[in-house]
Amino acid sequence: MEQDGPEDSTAKAPKRTNCLLDFRTLMAVSLALTASAPLAAETGTNGPFPQTAALIATEPAVAATQAINSIETAQPNFDATFPQVIATSWSLTPGDSQQTASAAAEERQQDLEEGAPTEQENSASDDSEIIVEGSYGPPDSDPAEALNFESYRITQAVDDALVEPVAYAYRDGLPTPLRDGLGNVVRNLGEPVNALNFLLQGKFGKALGSLTRLLINSTLGLGGVFDIAEKPGIGLPYRRNGFANTLGFYGVEPGAYLYLPISGATTVRDLIGSGVDQLVLPFAVGKPFDQLEYSVPFYIVSNLDARLEVDEELARIDQTVDPYAARRDSYLARREREIALLKGEEPPQPPLILLEVEGVIEPGDDYPEGYNEAEGAQEEDGQGPEPSAPPTALNFERGAVSVTQIR
Repeated sequence: MEQDGPEDSTAKAPKRTNCLLDFRTLMAVSLALTASAPLAAETGTNGPFPQTAALIATEPAVAATQAINSIETAQPNFDATFPQVIATSWSLTPGDSQQTASAAAEERQQDLEEGAPTEQENSASDDSEIIVEGSYGPPDSDPAEALNFESYRITQAVDDALVEPVAYAYRDGLPTPLRDGLGNVVRNLGEPVNALNFLLQGKFGKALGSLTRLLINSTLGLGGVFDIAEKPGIGLPYRRNGFANTLGFYGVEPGAYLYLPISGATTVRDLIGSGVDQLVLPFAVGKPFDQLEYSVPFYIVSNLDARLEVDEELARIDQTVDPYAARRDSYLARREREIALLKGEEPPQPPLILLEVEGVIEPGDDYPEGYNEAEGAQEEDGQGPEPSAPPTALNFERGAVSVTQIR
């Protein structure tokens, strides 16, 4: 039994070695064929399979076999030395292609180290990335948005607590003819400002019309209590104008949007223009227009009338998603259109928020079918109705347009 063990072990070892040698020989021949064996289909080779034999490079195969045998002879414990098969990277591609692939791999590795995007990443970026451009912060037209909004909030609180109740008491407590008479007086006192600005704008016919209205209503209308000039037979309509319109007529930009407790919605240009308008009567006429006994009742009546006239518009602004933005955007759009009409230019298309505030459409509606932005905007002289003047007095309004801003 002790002799059988070594004999069995000795008998099996050459068999395993021969199998390993045969596999290595086959691999060596394959590598040799790939590296240096030319196709020799046209070099007649003897044997039963001439075409197959022509593919075999005998000398490289024999050399590879001898090299393996020399390794086996030099290291009798070959299996013990290399107990595992080590996977190596090899390719059947020609040498130039291998170098190109190697260079491409090195370049890709360098790009990864430098953080450059790969081709796959670029492809994924082109197919799946959505680039959204925009801006944040206050709009360009309203750089002081935070301050304006706080002023707007305080103004609405004052309107709810004081101005609205007083305006309703003024409306309900005075008979309509008396209330209308007081409003006519305020309008009549504004005719000198209208005429002056028409002259500055080169509209001499309309300047003459404003002066004629002033003369007729101040005499026949009992100091302006009755608007006789607009009655049939005379037919001189009231056209409001102001220095802010004159500045816009000559190309002065509106500047930043402002919401002030006294003036309400305005711009830098409109604020300056309305300030100049308030100085016309006190400096040009003097007494009694430069005294508080006149100025205080004038401002109170004008602003109470303004608050009542825009009451429905205030309600529509309150129903919008963002009343502050609705107030701002409608004011700026309206003023832009008014200045364009004053200059005889085609007005820009009104935004939907302006149509919503003016009651043309309901919230969420689109432009009415067949809507013509210029319909009803042109007069016979082709220059359109004159724009309204910006507010000139206290105007505690819930973001709406005052009476001096409505055509």
